[in-house]
Amino acid sequence: MPVEFSVFLIAVAFVGLVISIIMLLRKMMVSLDEANKTLAEARATLRELSSEAGDVLQHANEIALEVKDKMRAMDSIVNSAHDVGQILHTVTDTARKAVSVLNHGSQAASPEYVPTNKITIKKSRDR
Repeated sequence: MPVEFSVFLIAVAFVGLVISIIMLLRKMMVSLDEANKTLAEARATLRELSSEAGDVLQHANEIALEVKDKMRAMDSIVNSAHDVGQILHTVTDTARKAVSVLNHGSQAASPEYVPTNKITIKKSRDR
């Protein structure tokens, strides 16, 4: 009887082991299914993000090109403003010289001004 009892215990232990392994494998299958779902969601999210990132990069590239064009336009405006500044400087310098010449002329016409060399012009009456 002890041999039969030992075989019975071994059989019960084996059945218990098989049942435990089956339960463990089922839990592993559930975990693997959840992992697969999570990976599928991650892939979908990555596809969306990469698509959006591509759109953002395209938009950023367009903005950069627009800014570059605006900078070129601003360069011509700044150059024009520089040219206008040079013209204004020339006009101002010319006006200053003209005022200086006019001031010397007005000093000659003022009563306080006495020229050092007097030249008199006599008009002759020839008829």
